[in-house]
Amino acid sequence: MGRSPCCEKGHTNKGAWTREEDELLIAYIQAHGEGCWRSLPKAAGLLRCGKSCRLRWINYLRPDLKRGNFTDEEDELIVKLHSLLGNKWSIIAARLPGRTDNEIKNHWNTHIKRKLLSRGIDPLTHRQINEQAATRSIDRASSAAVLRQDAKTDNEFPYLNQNNPDGEKYPDLNLELQISPPSSHPPRKEETTDIKIICFCSSLGLQNSKGCTCGAVGIEHLRFYA
Repeated sequence: MGRSPCCEKGHTNKGAWTREEDELLIAYIQAHGEGCWRSLPKAAGLLRCGKSCRLRWINYLRPDLKRGNFTDEEDELIVKLHSLLGNKWSIIAARLPGRTDNEIKNHWNTHIKRKLLSRGIDPLTHRQINEQAATRSIDRASSAAVLRQDAKTDNEFPYLNQNNPDGEKYPDLNLELQISPPSSHPPRKEETTDIKIICFCSSLGLQNSKGCTCGAVGIEHLRFYA
């Protein structure tokens, strides 16, 4: 649900304020104070919107307003506050008595920005433009050096990126160590085989005869494993 309008737009005057309207507004505020801007126009006998009365009083009619150009001291203070607060014009105006936020904003855009640029200062960052350019050059050089180092690493260690998105140097090496108690199985005994020497001469009935050559032939030629 939206907020209701402060007045009926069809029954209010628009355009420039007349001298009689200014006098009515000044007389009412001097007698009763600012009060509620929604009900002030009707109480003051003005056919104006409450917002229009507020802006007219704050920006043009209040007695503490400063007229004329900004001084050098005010310009320096605006620059200092802008470097700390940014475009918070209402807060900046509270530090400059007699100046409105709209007036300060217009003065900043039309005069102070040009003055800062003529001094070689960026109005947004309040830093020297040459210094900013040097900083950007250093950042670009640093980025280029990092890219060159990455490319060198890829060339020297190609396994870092091949089928290894996590960048591990040795993806096939398992470094997980496990400690377990000794095995309870008794050690196995070496199996031995009996070696039998078979004499062919004995099987033929020629053992210890001249035809038996068991002694002459190397035993390794007559060994057969059972």
